[in-house]
Amino acid sequence: MLATAALIGGAVMLAAHSYVHWPGRPDAGPLWRAIPLLGVCAAMLFRRTAPMAALAIATPAVVADAVLGTSFPTVAIFTDALYAGTLYGPAAAPRRLLTGTGAVTLALTGVISLLDASSPGTIVTNLASLALVLVVPVLTAMVVREHRDRAEAERVRAEQVARLAELDRREAVADERARMARELHDVIANHLSAAALHSSALLSVPDMDPAAARRALEVIRENSVQGLAEMRRMIGLLRGSGDAAPAARPRLGDVAVLVERTRRDGLTTRITTDGELADLPAAVELAAYRIVQESLTNVVKHAGDGEAAVAITHGRDAVTITVDSPLGGTTTGVPGTGTGLIGMRERASLLGGSFAAGRDGGRWRVHARLPVGG
Repeated sequence: MLATAALIGGAVMLAAHSYVHWPGRPDAGPLWRAIPLLGVCAAMLFRRTAPMAALAIATPAVVADAVLGTSFPTVAIFTDALYAGTLYGPAAAPRRLLTGTGAVTLALTGVISLLDASSPGTIVTNLASLALVLVVPVLTAMVVREHRDRAEAERVRAEQVARLAELDRREAVADERARMARELHDVIANHLSAAALHSSALLSVPDMDPAAARRALEVIRENSVQGLAEMRRMIGLLRGSGDAAPAARPRLGDVAVLVERTRRDGLTTRITTDGELADLPAAVELAAYRIVQESLTNVVKHAGDGEAAVAITHGRDAVTITVDSPLGGTTTGVPGTGTGLIGMRERASLLGGSFAAGRDGGRWRVHARLPVGG
């Protein structure tokens, strides 16, 4: 459409004799001048798909037009070929075209000045006219191309930022799901495990001493009530309603209650605390409590007969937790999820601490160090 419109408009202008007639030479007439016009209009067909090829077609046409006597429509359409070649051509095209058109402008100005013995004013006019035809289209296309490249770079950057934001969102969701999984495991699994152990004892011993049966029922009730309280606290935190009272939050000072829940036939648990008990950050307090809680639950499930020891050391820079228990083949019949050790390691890692669990001679040892600063 552009090429057709340019051809029609150019033909009208040629018919109106909008061209230069060289003095002393016969007038070629509009018909001969239409041939270069057809060449530059044909080049417009490839201005976007093959801009350098279009420029290669248009250049001989405009040179032929200049030989016949410069015509306004042919020159005007040739400026579009320069513009398109600079804008749509390869990356090196703008610099090369600017250098080439600048050199041609200076050379033609010098040649015309020598042939016509032009005055200084005429030289400046010729230089400005040639620069307007050859250099200005290239400079204009370079400015447009720079803005387009910058806009494209900003678009790509915006897409990258959006992708990074989506990855951050997915990572945040995954972290939140992992945190919820740890809390659910520690809040529900531990209390239900204790209740299941003692209920299994009641069912497996039909003639259990009434006092022992009462103690087992008390432990079951205590774990059920405690589990419900912690569940309500966690639901309040997840909802953001602030329903969880500070007093209901587990504290490291309540470990003695956890030790009482680990009473089992053939197994005793001892707890020792070293160092000055100080106020700990909430995250450290919760992580330490949950690590002790999960360790004692594993003691009840898997430890052999003997004594389990819980040692808590309050240092100036960190809280150290060590839980030792005898190895054994005791089977409680309570299935595990296998995520307890993973959850304890994650809690320590999130605080920048360390965690280790494994055999130590004839015992099983859990050791965690939780920094209290930072």
